[in-house]
Amino acid sequence: MLNLDAIRADFPILKQMINDHPLVYFDNAATTQKPRQVIEAIVRYYETDNANIHRAVHTLSQRATDHFEAARKLVAAFINAPQPESVIFTQGTTDSVNLVMSSWGSHQIKAGQNIVLSQPEHHSNLVPWQMLAEQTGASLRFLQLNAQGILDLSDLESILDEQTALVAVQQMSNVLGSIHPIQKLIDAAHAVGAKVLVDAAQSVPHMPVDVQAMDCDFLVFSAHKMLGPTGVGVMYAKTEILEQMPPYRGGGSMIKEVWPERYTWGDLPYRFEAGTPNIAGVIGFGAAISYINQIGLPAILEHEQMLTAYALDKMKQMENLVLYGPTDISQRGGIIAFNFEGIHPRDVGEILDQQGVAIRTGHHCCQPLMQHYGVTGMARASFYIYNTCQEIDVLVKALGRAQRIFSRAASR
Repeated sequence: MLNLDAIRADFPILKQMINDHPLVYFDNAATTQKPRQVIEAIVRYYETDNANIHRAVHTLSQRATDHFEAARKLVAAFINAPQPESVIFTQGTTDSVNLVMSSWGSHQIKAGQNIVLSQPEHHSNLVPWQMLAEQTGASLRFLQLNAQGILDLSDLESILDEQTALVAVQQMSNVLGSIHPIQKLIDAAHAVGAKVLVDAAQSVPHMPVDVQAMDCDFLVFSAHKMLGPTGVGVMYAKTEILEQMPPYRGGGSMIKEVWPERYTWGDLPYRFEAGTPNIAGVIGFGAAISYINQIGLPAILEHEQMLTAYALDKMKQMENLVLYGPTDISQRGGIIAFNFEGIHPRDVGEILDQQGVAIRTGHHCCQPLMQHYGVTGMARASFYIYNTCQEIDVLVKALGRAQRIFSRAASR
């Protein structure tokens, strides 16, 4: 059991009132709130260590570099990467996918080959591969969902073949909360010689992820979805793959030597980190990982699944409410997508905001998934370590109010 009072006390933003109601924040799949330990780490860097990294011998630069690289080691340990050099800092999950697409995919994927994606992919792990397919003449293939909203791998043999160059899929759906059978997919992809990129933006913050046990080739995720700052992400790749990848951007830090007419690549990981990075953000990310480590991912996942089960039980009792995603709690994370029949999700979100409840509405950067369900959008409540059952009661009460408002409007 988590000490929720102690945890919530670490998050200053949760103490505020929204429209004269205590804030209930259920938009964690979009971005999480930041504990004071992360905020203080960022402030401390600017107050005491502000300097560029890797480029000077003076004390401030050395301290900043040490903190920056300590964060890289924390990330590597968090996902069990074999060495810190296989962890590349980026601007976020989207930037990480584009790095793989540009530096690896554009050189390795050719006309006649295929890229396997999934129906519920976030646009960040869909559009870059669409762009690459247009450039190279490769084709796209898609894994479909079963009735529970989980990837259907029953016809995997007909989708994967020797021309499959890459399988790029999410581990957990940012809309349905579905936890997909990623290990089976990785094993099948490797059996035909394909590489695998795992979009772990929704999984790494909530459940243990071990890149060596998974044997994935690439793994991407963002700091801001796991208590860290925005503008920081991770691209992990196997070292033997990274060593063959050319730089993504040119500039300072990514080189070894430069002459007027040519240059040589820098060592890993700096080859892919051109220019001055988000130093404060990376240091804040390290503080976020330390915070999560103190609580423990198994405890976080257990808490979120308890909240999800509690919320689903309450929401199932509401009339004209459509729920999406798996019914088995063990197959989903702390995300619930839903719609009221006859009520636009945006209207639901606005009424909830009037009562201090923050949820997400819209297509969630997953328009093909919306098309699959025949809707233009969904409402989504998503949970994290500081959320409580009492807050879910507030959510359900607010949803009931929204339903009554529109029922009265429809009867006029």
